[in-house]
Amino acid sequence: MRPAKDFFRPLAVGAPAPVTEIPARPSRAIHFFDPSNAKMAAKVPQMVGTVDVLLGNLEDAVKADNKEAAREGLVRIAKEVDFGPTQLWTRINALDSPWVLDDLTTLVSEIGDKLDVIMVPKVQGAEDIHYVDRLLAQLEARAGLQRPILVHAILETARGVANVEEICGASPRMQGLSLGPADLAADRRMKTTRVGGGHPGYLVRADANPDQPEAHRDVFQQDLWHYTISRMVDACAMHGIYPYYGPFGDIADTTACEDQFRNAFLLGCVGTWTLHPKQIEIANRVFAPSAEEIAHARRVVAAMGDGTGAVMLDGKMEDDASLKQCLVMVELAEQLAAIDPALKAQYDAVTIED
Repeated sequence: MRPAKDFFRPLAVGAPAPVTEIPARPSRAIHFFDPSNAKMAAKVPQMVGTVDVLLGNLEDAVKADNKEAAREGLVRIAKEVDFGPTQLWTRINALDSPWVLDDLTTLVSEIGDKLDVIMVPKVQGAEDIHYVDRLLAQLEARAGLQRPILVHAILETARGVANVEEICGASPRMQGLSLGPADLAADRRMKTTRVGGGHPGYLVRADANPDQPEAHRDVFQQDLWHYTISRMVDACAMHGIYPYYGPFGDIADTTACEDQFRNAFLLGCVGTWTLHPKQIEIANRVFAPSAEEIAHARRVVAAMGDGTGAVMLDGKMEDDASLKQCLVMVELAEQLAAIDPALKAQYDAVTIED
């Protein structure tokens, strides 16, 4: 373990100084695209400004024969496109794959100044982050980069979940974590073949009526991912980084997709992956507080004054804990309004009417 005094020192001579605080940049939707797919690549310029994060995917969804084409395509796109307010991320290949070293050396050398975050799949423990951390520092020094590239880990194994706290604290580069439900389900030997979302077999049933034991009993489906998301959220909050829900694989079921995204949002996640353009609208809406919520939060902030004591608003008691909750919402609204004119108009309109 590095001593505290060395934690924020560069890991290579000439590398940029590590960040001491992860920027709070809105990232409601991390939209994946395959840089080797010409049709997808052609749509990237039009998507800038419509989504918070565009991610060039190099890993599992890209066939082995297309790995080099995807890497080259991402370099070309990064050089040709002005991403403006949209962040550019990439998901590299797994650390035990034959492609990952070329992913890192090529991307940092060629487009390191355009990349905001590198997503690392199947992270097992702090040792994986330490490896990437040192290598990035060396490559950044060689490329003459002025800012460090941040790192995002995907929780896709039982070991990764067991080590989630040490993963979050492994490097100043750590930007956040995402849940990888499909690989995690396989590693845990869970009996589901769905990519995220619930399962009709994971349920609780209402008690039987003793007078009518054969009568219908209500059934309530439970959330397979509640524990893991909650643990991930706690670990991220502890280390000042950001938690995300991962993929929702049933593209056609937009209702269930919205439900899963909202569950993650309410539990503390700041965003999610989107695999199809129709999921972007859902993510942008779900991972932003409603105008009515922001109007209420601002009323509480105004009424609480110096933040001590308690006040009554609409028959409900609001105190310092309420204020802290409301400040989280107001801060998020301000960040989103800065990049989303439509949301800004909604927040401003409700505030004026209120």
